[in-house]
Amino acid sequence: MSEMKSARLPEPYLARMREILGSEYGDYLESFEEERTSGLRVNTLKISPEEFRKVSPFPLEPVPWTSNGFYCRAEDRPGKHPYYYAGLYYLQEPSAMAPAAVLPVEPGDRVLDLCAAPGGKSTELAAKLNGKGLLVSNDISNSRAQALLKNLELFGVKNALILSEDPVKLAPRFEGFFDRILIDAPCSGEGMFRKEPAVIRSWIEHGNEFYVSLQKSIVRSALQMLRPGGMLLYSTCTFCPDEDEEMVLYMKKICPGLHVVPIPERFPGFQPGRADLASEADPELSHCARLYPHKLKGEGHFLALLQKDPADNGDFPQNYSAVSEGRRRTPKLSSETLEFVEKLGIPGLAADRLILHGSRLLMPALNDEQLLSGLRILRNGLLLGEEKKSRFEPSQALSMALKKEEFPDTVDLPVSDERVLRYLKGETLNIPDFETAKDGDVLILAGGFPLGFGKKSGIRLKNKYLPGWRYQ
Repeated sequence: MSEMKSARLPEPYLARMREILGSEYGDYLESFEEERTSGLRVNTLKISPEEFRKVSPFPLEPVPWTSNGFYCRAEDRPGKHPYYYAGLYYLQEPSAMAPAAVLPVEPGDRVLDLCAAPGGKSTELAAKLNGKGLLVSNDISNSRAQALLKNLELFGVKNALILSEDPVKLAPRFEGFFDRILIDAPCSGEGMFRKEPAVIRSWIEHGNEFYVSLQKSIVRSALQMLRPGGMLLYSTCTFCPDEDEEMVLYMKKICPGLHVVPIPERFPGFQPGRADLASEADPELSHCARLYPHKLKGEGHFLALLQKDPADNGDFPQNYSAVSEGRRRTPKLSSETLEFVEKLGIPGLAADRLILHGSRLLMPALNDEQLLSGLRILRNGLLLGEEKKSRFEPSQALSMALKKEEFPDTVDLPVSDERVLRYLKGETLNIPDFETAKDGDVLILAGGFPLGFGKKSGIRLKNKYLPGWRYQ
């Protein structure tokens, strides 16, 4: 490792890494000289990994620990391709794909992503649910939660409730409710020192103990919301035992029926948790996983998969039916709105499933006004659009949630057509090759995948692409 890079790393941190890694310490330092890895994770709500590889405009190499993750090259600029704007993939550091890959989620589950922004893990949890069940994605920072909202909309997620709340406030409302919970905890970020050197300054300012207190509050709230028999994935991007193995011990103390579930050894490069670094002997700590950049192609991470005993809820209240569907009331919709909704082919869409919030029409993910009252809700389900004077304006979120066959009027441009980028930049288009298509609202696609809406009049297409999403 170069002297300049070594000098930037705090000596207390280096001393601890020497102790943790022993003879591998030199290999770890050498990893700082290696090129950082880039990755993308395919959105299986829209396309299978196999089909994406057939149409991918750039070379891909599989990430071993997730079936829909791939290494890619930063110089290929995958964030500038129309497929990114169509929501076909999420750009994500490869090790960061591991938590959502390891947590077993099935369609129909109730899932909570407690520290969810900017949405990398939530988008994968939503893909695993495949439109069934409920995803609650929360981040205490409202500004970060805005990015979370955009990424879930870009992915075409219909069944997400997006909140910006302190977990302490959520816990009594959702006691024993969730089948699966993911906590990607705020941490000291030691595993990101190689990728983001700016994190080092934060480490020097806060140290580890600052994050330990935050983590204890978060995991206690999470365990209160986990149903008996449910599973929780705790992850950090740090190597500090106080934030990793010690936090697992803390969870087991406050919830005695909690057990660490072994993470599959089939993931190459995953190292076992370090029971020898903990303050108390517990062989279950070896079931956790440590990810080191000198052992795999990715940054540093820690993972612990835990399961609550079906008969033991620790010292939390014994209330496992916190949420029930509220009474559905069919909203009074204008004739223009009804006409638009009736031509949508979304499975399960029905008038009595919709709610009208002011002028905004939504298909809610959770219909319980009493439960949600007073919470900071960024989005409850799918925003279909907005009622305006004598017309209905469909939303960008709706366009991303649709498949080509679910909307009758489409303009499907080849992905290489120069008009695709012009549309993404917000320009008005000429479409003489689609002159026979019906005038009015049309769904714009690139290579068969929706990008947004436009208003067609003859051969002219008025651009309705959301200004905040435009290609830069």
